[in-house]
Order: sequence, then C-alpha cells, then structure tokens
Amino acid sequence: MRFFPCLLLSITSLSAVAQADFQKKLQRQLIMAEDGSTITIEAGTYTLSGSLSLEGKKNITVRGAGLDKTILSFKGQTEGAEGVRVSNAENIILENFTVQDAKGDAIKTMNVQGITFKNVKTEWTGEPKATNGAYGLYPVMCQNVLIDGCVAIGASDAGIYVGQSKNIIVRNSRAYHNVAGIEIENSLMADVYDNESTENTGGILVFDLPDLVQKKGGNVRVYNNNIHHNNFPNFAPKGNIVANVPQGTGVMILATNHVEIFNNKIIRNNSIGTSIISYFMTENKIKDKEYYPYPTGIYIHDNVYERDRVRYQGRGRMGQLFRYKLRFGKKVPHIVYDGIVDPKNIENGQIKPDSRICIQNNQNATFVNIDAANNFKNVSRDATAYNCTHSALKQAVVSLK
Repeated sequence: MRFFPCLLLSITSLSAVAQADFQKKLQRQLIMAEDGSTITIEAGTYTLSGSLSLEGKKNITVRGAGLDKTILSFKGQTEGAEGVRVSNAENIILENFTVQDAKGDAIKTMNVQGITFKNVKTEWTGEPKATNGAYGLYPVMCQNVLIDGCVAIGASDAGIYVGQSKNIIVRNSRAYHNVAGIEIENSLMADVYDNESTENTGGILVFDLPDLVQKKGGNVRVYNNNIHHNNFPNFAPKGNIVANVPQGTGVMILATNHVEIFNNKIIRNNSIGTSIISYFMTENKIKDKEYYPYPTGIYIHDNVYERDRVRYQGRGRMGQLFRYKLRFGKKVPHIVYDGIVDPKNIENGQIKPDSRICIQNNQNATFVNIDAANNFKNVSRDATAYNCTHSALKQAVVSLK
C-alpha cells in the first residue's frame, strides 16, 4: 500500500495567527505539496487579500472541515483575478469548504485533467449585483469534470459554469441568485442531473458561442432537475452575453447541437419555460468563420411544465418582442423556438432527420414557433411538425483516478 503525505493547516481561528500569515502558510502548502498530498484546512473563517493558486500538481486534495465550516473570505481582495485558481494539473479534488466574495471568479480551474468539486460552496454575500464575480465554479478547458453536492450563489454570469470542456457531470447541486444558475458552454459529453436551479434569471443554459478555442459543443443531457421560479432580475454587466437572458427563463438552448432535455420539472419560470434559439437572436455580429450558429438535433421530452398566469417578464428586445409584436399577453407558451433553420439542412423541402427539433410527451406544455427568420410573419402554435424523436444521447462518463 502506498502512503501519501498529509499536510494539515493547523490554524483554527482568526486570533491564532495574523491573517497575512495564514495566507502565506496556505499558499506555501499549495506550492510545496508533493504529488499525492492532502491539504487540510480546519474549521474557521479566514480572510485573504490575494488569490490562492495550485499549478502543475497531480493527485492533490484540498479539504476543508465542511461546507460553511471552512470559509475562505476574499472580501476586500486586493491581488489576483480569482479567489482560487488551479491550472495545468491532473486529478485534483476540492472538497468541503466555502469561498466567499472573490474579486473575480470564485474558483477557476484551467487545463486540468480530472477535477472534482465535492461539497463546495461559492457565494457573494449581500444583494446580487453586477460587480460580483462572473463565475462561482468555473472549470474551463478541462477534461473529466465532476461537480457534486455544490452550492453557487450570487454570480453575475453563471453560478456553476463548465466551458470548453469534455466529459462532464454536474449533479446534486443547487444554484440560486445568479444570472445563470448552471451553464454548459462549448462543451462535449455533459450530463446535468438531480440539481435544483431556482431564483436565478435563467435556470440552466446550454450555449455554443463564437470566438472560443473549442467549437461545436454537443451531446449534452439535462434531466431529473428541478428548474423552478427563475424570475430574478438580470444583473449581468452590460455587454455580457447572459445579459440577453430574459428574466423568467427556465432552460435556454443557444446554437448547440444534440441536446436532450428530459424528465425535468420546469415550473413557474414566468417568461419562457424552454427556449431553442439560434445565435442570430442575440443580434451580435458573427466574425468567427468556423462558428455554427444554429441549434440542431434538439430533443425535449417527458418534462413537466407549469407557468403562472402573468405577462412575460423579460426586458430588452426579447421583452419588447413578446409584449408588442407577438402579443402573447399572459399566455406565453412554455416552449419557444425561433424557427431559424440552416438552409443546408433542408432537402426536398424537409429538414434532415438528424437536425430536427423534436418535442414529445411533455406535461402541460404549449409551444410556439415565432418565425424569426421571416420577421415573425407566420407565428405558429402548432407543434405537429415537431412531434418526432431522436435516439437517446450517450451517457457522459467521467474518468477520475
């Protein structure tokens, strides 16, 4: 049996050692840790003035005493762009601690092969505001990502965000008071299940965006989630892509391919239960020649929809569209499709089977194709053309040592 060293940070209270000494000792532990080490941070609230970083390590565990028991507070942070940053590493476990009030992103992991967030909480205390950090949990350009039993609060972009990554599981987690609760962006092979996303602007987003290194995300499954009451005002900074997300959005699929949304409760999101839209709806110019702006191969089935009888809540152009042009009043459909189709996916007047939008067996669901491609001339609530199926997508498998 192989034994790994265990590094115990034995500072248990703020009065034991000056905060600056605590930060220096913890950062030193992260720098000096041998591969295979466990760094343990005992219970307590610790104030840090700069980012903590772990780089180039393998098989490291950073473990607190428990969510809300070990708190790393970055309130008043003066150095660094994140609270905690992990980069160029393999098989890293972050568990049982809370990160509060980071100047930028709370925990960012980049170029990590095997990253686990277990019972980790990120939050910005006080009222949610545009000056909060963009992301809570933020793995980007990673492979084999597991987010399990986590909580994210107050992010001005996304509480739980996975971007440009592959082989992803997000489960048993809760996101609230963020602009986006959970977001999967430009990523492949992702399963998002058994989560609660509530009181955000948008509950769960599946996006593909231009001008990023990894293109054409897909094979994203969102299932068995409770996505409810996401009616929080949008507080994203101006110019941010999620500033376009209408207040009251349950699920938004933007320009992504092969997405399956099933067995979710999508209830009382009082603008749109689920939207399926192309990038053209953002009205942003596309300069990335390799970018594909259309959603294709989308399958929405066996979900439960409910909506309060209120007017569409989203502001901005989308709000104007629903209030004044489409005039849905209090009868906004649960599932909204922009109707913009890639002409290359049409053969003999029909959309190729693999590219179709399929909607089936949803409880209480109403539908609309807003015909955005033709300036909304032929808005239709008839879902007959979308009564089709796709083969079930493959399960995401995360390989962790």
